[in-house]
Amino acid sequence: MAETKPFWETKSLTDMSREEWESLCDGCAKCCVVVLQDEDTERYHRTNIACKLLDVKALKCRQYGTRTLHVPGCVPLTPENIAQLHWMPSSCAYRRLSEGKGLADWHPLVTGDPNSTHTHGHSVARPLVSELNVDEDDYEDHIIEDQD
Repeated sequence: MAETKPFWETKSLTDMSREEWESLCDGCAKCCVVVLQDEDTERYHRTNIACKLLDVKALKCRQYGTRTLHVPGCVPLTPENIAQLHWMPSSCAYRRLSEGKGLADWHPLVTGDPNSTHTHGHSVARPLVSELNVDEDDYEDHIIEDQD
């Protein structure tokens, strides 16, 4: 009996259904923290500052469906824009697939375990602080790593 390949290996990002697209998110929440770009080097730096909508315990957006109404700077990922979003981590499934790479071996769709992103250490670093509690002038004090 022939083995059927998973949808992410047979479909382009633009051909995926909404459900398939959404299932690609590994739940790392790295796109829900403030990322700073150095003006001189153009390098990206992830902080431990969480979007005001991020539930820092569950690592889920509290207002996912209406997030762009509450956070004007929130950029919804689409098949059309993912290749231009260079601040997205290299581990991001959307970015990986847009670059012609497969899903990481720890991705929940590969492992069948919805917690595999976290158990394999690929979710956002903690502790997190809400952007509501940090003055914008102090953002640089919250850099935790260079973004890949």
